[in-house]
Amino acid sequence: MLEVQELSKSYGNSLAVDNVTFTVPAGQVGVLLGPNGAGKSTIIKSIAGLLRYKGMIRIGGIPARTLEAKKIFAYVPEIPHMFDALTVREHIEYIRMAYSSDITDEEVEEILREFEMDDKQDKLGNELSKGMMQKVSICCALAVKPKVILLDEPMVGLDPAAIKMLKEVVLRLRERGVTILISTHMLEMVEELWDIMFVMEKGNIIGSYTKEDAQGRDLDDLFFAMTGGERK
Repeated sequence: MLEVQELSKSYGNSLAVDNVTFTVPAGQVGVLLGPNGAGKSTIIKSIAGLLRYKGMIRIGGIPARTLEAKKIFAYVPEIPHMFDALTVREHIEYIRMAYSSDITDEEVEEILREFEMDDKQDKLGNELSKGMMQKVSICCALAVKPKVILLDEPMVGLDPAAIKMLKEVVLRLRERGVTILISTHMLEMVEELWDIMFVMEKGNIIGSYTKEDAQGRDLDDLFFAMTGGERK
């Protein structure tokens, strides 16, 4: 489970997130939607521990700032950052050791194979394209074997085969009881994935729906009905 309670964040005199509260239940896929400047990135970075904030965030029932919570949490940022002098495989080994993950060599090989990176294990971080860096970032997050995973615009820069594989991985994680939060503006990419959605506007969550509440309505219909926009 991922819990965000009364989260607020200001930059100087500008209030970016205003007393936001929401929960993604265990074993469900939540999607955080909203236009640019709505506050999505601030929430994502707060959950990931990259910003100071007011309020409480719990990961699996544990305060997010604690080491115990960080051990069961993985984060795929919108813009991946690689170590220039580490190979693809060394990035994963670094994460495996940092998190004391029990992932096996066979499981690592399978993840790399699924994302078509098994033949690129010896490439250095500074030799990778944007799409390859995104794949490595996803592989590293999966190597943690997290109970909660946060994906920020994870499909930007991926080729169609990698997008298909990422969707399959998300569904597999959900089957295993992993809690997933995806922040995106690409509504069509998460249409078949989501269980609960939250719509942000001007630093606030203006509404939410569960898949059951939606009663078969498309995600973009729900989004535009909530924001007062038009479906294009």
